[in-house]
Amino acid sequence: MTSWSDALLPGRPYPLGATWDGNGVNFAVFSGHAQRIELCIFDSSSRKESHRYKLPEYTDEIWHGYLPGARPGTLYGFRAFGNYEPMQGHRFNPHKLLLDPYARGMAGRLTWTDALFGYRINAARADLTQDRRDSAPYMPRSVVCHHAFDWGDDKRPHVPWEDTVIMEAHPRGLSMLRSDIPFSKRGTFAALCENWFVSYLKNLGITTLELMPVQAFLTDRYLQDKGLVNYWGYNTLSFFVPHTGYITSGSPSDLCTLVRILHAAGIEVIMDVVYNHTAEGNELGPTLCYRGLDNASYYRLAPDNLRCCINDTGCGNTLNLSHPRVLQMVIDSLRYWAEVFHIDGFRFDLCTTLGREEYGFDPQSGFFDILRQDPLLSSLKLIAEPWDPGPGGYQIGNHPPGFVEWNDSYRDTSRRFWRGDEGQRGLLAARLTGSGDIFERKGRRPWSSVNFLTAHDGFTLMDVVSFNERHNEANEENNQDGHGENYSTNWGEEGKSEDPGILHVRDTVRRAMFATLLLSQGTPMLLAGDEFGQTQNGNNNAYCQDSILSWLNWSLLDIPSELEMAKFVKRLLMARQNHFSIKYGRYLHGHTEISPGITDIGWFSADGTPMSVEEWERPEGRTLALRRAASRQGKKDITLLLLNANADPQLFTLPQPFGEWRFILESAHPEKEETLVFSSLSELQVSGRSLAMLAYRPSSTTTEVGEVS
Repeated sequence: MTSWSDALLPGRPYPLGATWDGNGVNFAVFSGHAQRIELCIFDSSSRKESHRYKLPEYTDEIWHGYLPGARPGTLYGFRAFGNYEPMQGHRFNPHKLLLDPYARGMAGRLTWTDALFGYRINAARADLTQDRRDSAPYMPRSVVCHHAFDWGDDKRPHVPWEDTVIMEAHPRGLSMLRSDIPFSKRGTFAALCENWFVSYLKNLGITTLELMPVQAFLTDRYLQDKGLVNYWGYNTLSFFVPHTGYITSGSPSDLCTLVRILHAAGIEVIMDVVYNHTAEGNELGPTLCYRGLDNASYYRLAPDNLRCCINDTGCGNTLNLSHPRVLQMVIDSLRYWAEVFHIDGFRFDLCTTLGREEYGFDPQSGFFDILRQDPLLSSLKLIAEPWDPGPGGYQIGNHPPGFVEWNDSYRDTSRRFWRGDEGQRGLLAARLTGSGDIFERKGRRPWSSVNFLTAHDGFTLMDVVSFNERHNEANEENNQDGHGENYSTNWGEEGKSEDPGILHVRDTVRRAMFATLLLSQGTPMLLAGDEFGQTQNGNNNAYCQDSILSWLNWSLLDIPSELEMAKFVKRLLMARQNHFSIKYGRYLHGHTEISPGITDIGWFSADGTPMSVEEWERPEGRTLALRRAASRQGKKDITLLLLNANADPQLFTLPQPFGEWRFILESAHPEKEETLVFSSLSELQVSGRSLAMLAYRPSSTTTEVGEVS
């Protein structure tokens, strides 16, 4: 039993958080406006507070103290004293127990009650009143941690961007319906450590797993009242703590084990991180951590009304990364995940928010500058979601070098082209070649564009071809949430269909879209389950659906057509791997001659002639031929894509070079094997709503081998 001191020693202002040195624990927490901060120690055998200490020192806006004899496992929290003046931006309330922003562990769960709010709920003056009930009985506790893990000879795979293929996945949804996994393991990191998952990723051709948020997050009160949960996790409570729902051992080592196993298979792990807002919501939200420690520093407040949070995120509040201590917290958190968990990169949710200064978005903001010069973080994969709901929030292409960006233009153009919309051919041409119109500046490469057809936010690919409208009734928001325009079509019947003709068209279009994605320059990202027909029954905003609606239905692979779909995706990824002209890491402009008369890129009409200006501008044009050529280490690779978004077959005349074109695949007929066709005089019939790929093989004596149809 620990014998606690009567008072804290001065301790040190750095490092922030609770740091064990073998003899005791140093506590350090930032607050620029608090008048006093107290450390609360809790009995591990009950929820009662056993000791309370005043942090004795205040250095550079850091309150700190040292508790001799404290050790890992100690439960603690803070209480901050200061003015409760919402009109001035201050919301100090010592009756509210506060989590440590730098806590490495949390014990217990939050229980929603009015006592968690710093003001009296339903009071006439709302948040201008102060609530004096103690919130400690309903709050989780911060935990002193000292992580140790045997990484052995673990090494980051460092997959080159040109070779990167990302799969976005929910860490819980991946395994919840796996009947071969013990129920107690399902939905956890431990379930993903088993051979079935690693083998599946490796066999499919995935190089990089992007996990949706795994930092500790909170389900909002209004969701809980409706019997729903924050399934996606974009509601961070603690930036340093793994979400306890994904851990079986009670130790963060579960995530370390998963990363080590995937690294051994050559697969990277990227975290989707949410630093743009916190779970405390707007000015009427609860007081759990940052609001109680220093509301005016941690959050951006309206200049003309400091009582209110600026809501550039659409989630109630916006973290103030213009403040050096808040920015430090974010960067320290990123380093922590990179160093302690060997994470290979980060996808930044609403990254535009992170680059906002008081005057708006700035690609040279403090956040970007620090990240780009950091010797560790700058070497990892950095992915921006380049928008937020705030003023001027759509900033695709404007993030600094060193970042790649989600490209929603790729998603929308691909969907519209294969749906048969007019005027998409020229736009698709740019998307096929790395979206240079958006990203080609400051030395950025085609892989700066993260190409995707679907993501967690929106329809699955099966739903893109099965629904005209969103069907979010299960969210209990009157079907008003989620995207209103999905550029989808049901091809004749809304939702599930038994019509063989409709099912054939849906499968054909899905394969064509997959082929477009995986044979484009740029960094492809797949949504887990799209490769075998995962559906959310038309729900395009399943953020609150922790159920079979969102969990991956692996039994779909028992359906022959879906198994063939997954095999086709694998075949596409093999073609991408084998042909470097497809994934070439430089923009192509047609100025470089790779072979006599063959430039690095060429666009052709169906008759084999170069595309004219008039043909490009013809809005009803739905066919396109793209020839790409590249040279690497003395080897040349020339490939040809033939796209036909018309309903009827299209006869294509193959362009130069003379020699043999090897047929690789056609999306409408995935069973078709590789065949040789004759040089530039051959004609190839491409089925309706289909994409064909060929590769060039020079030959000194070419003979016609007939038309491939």
